[in-house]
Amino acid sequence: MEKAQSLLILYATETGNALDAAERLGREAERRGCPVRLFSLDEFDPSSLPSEEFVIFVVSTTGQGDAPNSMKAFWMFLLQRSLSPQWLEKTHYAVFGLGDSGYQKYNFVAKKLDKRLADLGGKTIMERGLGDDQHPSGYEGALDPWMLSLWTMLYNENPQLFPKGLDIFVSDVKTLDQPKLDITYLDSDGGYSQSSAQIDLKSLEKEILRSRSMLSGKKSKDKSKPDCFLQMVKNHRISREGCSKDVRHFEFEALSSTVEYEVGDVLEILPVQSPEAIDAFMKRCNLNPELYIIVKPRNKPDCLENGESASKVPIKLKRFVELTMDVASASPRRYFFEVMSFFASAEHEKERLEYFASPEGRDDLYQYNQKERRTVLEVLEDFPSVHMPFEWLVQLIPPLKTRAFSISSSPLVHPNQVHLTVSIVSWTTPFKRKRIGLCSNWLASLDPHQRVCIPAWFHKGSLPAPQPSLPLILIGPGTGCAPFRGFVEERALEEESKSTPTAPILFFFGCRNEQNDFLYKDFWLSHLQNGGILSQEKGGGFYVAFSRDQPHKVYVQHKMHEQSVKVWDLLSKGAAVYVAGSSNNMPSDVLVAFEEIVSREGGVSKEAAVRWLRMLEKGGKYHVEAWA
Repeated sequence: MEKAQSLLILYATETGNALDAAERLGREAERRGCPVRLFSLDEFDPSSLPSEEFVIFVVSTTGQGDAPNSMKAFWMFLLQRSLSPQWLEKTHYAVFGLGDSGYQKYNFVAKKLDKRLADLGGKTIMERGLGDDQHPSGYEGALDPWMLSLWTMLYNENPQLFPKGLDIFVSDVKTLDQPKLDITYLDSDGGYSQSSAQIDLKSLEKEILRSRSMLSGKKSKDKSKPDCFLQMVKNHRISREGCSKDVRHFEFEALSSTVEYEVGDVLEILPVQSPEAIDAFMKRCNLNPELYIIVKPRNKPDCLENGESASKVPIKLKRFVELTMDVASASPRRYFFEVMSFFASAEHEKERLEYFASPEGRDDLYQYNQKERRTVLEVLEDFPSVHMPFEWLVQLIPPLKTRAFSISSSPLVHPNQVHLTVSIVSWTTPFKRKRIGLCSNWLASLDPHQRVCIPAWFHKGSLPAPQPSLPLILIGPGTGCAPFRGFVEERALEEESKSTPTAPILFFFGCRNEQNDFLYKDFWLSHLQNGGILSQEKGGGFYVAFSRDQPHKVYVQHKMHEQSVKVWDLLSKGAAVYVAGSSNNMPSDVLVAFEEIVSREGGVSKEAAVRWLRMLEKGGKYHVEAWA
């Protein structure tokens, strides 16, 4: 009976936003007296869903309409044909999605989950909510009003969920829940560590695994152990010196295990934070860098990936901060400001923090925090009277995340090496504050002679490695050309070896100016000439759109229209389409160009062309990898 009167909240997150939203829903429900159970979708047994009476789903959409990894097994279970249309007839549910309307498949995961739950007989508590990163207040612009309606609708369905009545708000003005983490402080590590002279790659691997596994309760099933350690061997600027865009070509070699990947794969790197920022954070929070700590999530198992208990192995407090807590690039969440208000001794700071944490202060908080991309360290320095316990800092500071990059090399051409093409990120905020990207700027600062060990992970992206016999149409403006450098050099090697027939490649590249950012110009032209893999003799082609070299702007879709006959010819021969680059307008503009080309050259209606391209995508021959 008790279980039936509790609210189950299930979430699927990739970056942590859906977890934040789910935790906020849980806090707000509990403040109204409603018992809550909260799980990541990969911690929940989907076969038990029919026994749940009230379920709230909070799911994000990643990439081009993809579900977070933590949701994939749950989704496959829901797609089983053996599930009847009455399977969820006793379950009431609501779905809140997090997405970005700048992408074509905006909140696609939430929409398809909502439909599938209804198809299985689930009863909707209320219309799904769709959070949008493009909203002036981010996803919270939709979450706040949706959440208020949710409590009313739940109360109407089952008043027992709110035993004290809907209007009774369990105030937490004077009380704060315990943090979700237990931290033990030690003067030494008990002999677990080696001296700095003895530290090797195995020790570094254990240190990373240990520190990041301690936070396993913050985000579902992170892969903590690096696949390998890399060392940079080349750091070369490939955009013109002095132009506004700084684009680098990086080459790395494996220091530990051999490098294993395919063209189209993604490399994730754990960046190093500024030592000055770490020291400033330690000083601001009065933390002793020499202490050792054991961090253990409350009510969670704490095993490392090898089965060893993470809570028995101490780690130096400063090292833990360096490896797990993003103090100098990520912006804190709204709840951070609410918790800060409890530890502010200055009344004016306390009032401002309480305002920021309130619904009325939401838009002002967004302008101060997210819009300006204020870091945790900057926020703490803006409120000097706040002294938060380290347990709360560990729980609330965004975790230091790996950064993902499309690989721009072929392992067949460069054995035991991996190459990246990286735009060094910097921008100016609305209040004219200079901001820089943590990982790209750290990589750009590295001297290959320093032999810095770089933890790295490989995984599949959205661009599967094509067979040599498959014709390709590639669209990759800017650093979107990165994966296609690997495609082209690998197919050129296959062509040279004559071991297997190779199909043509049609490649559309775009940049601002021929003189400034024509990335890998010599590489592309070498494969265009003398019967190369991009040459017309081989049935291919290489076409460049320079958007700023003439009065009117020219983009890749314009070059596609100029070559519409060639594009349709390759599509007719079974070509696969690969699109990579900025997520702003480019992917949708390219899709529209394809629709128009198929309609015009194929002699069919626009609607038929749209259906034809949808079939191409369903058949695994239209791939998009886009990033913000």
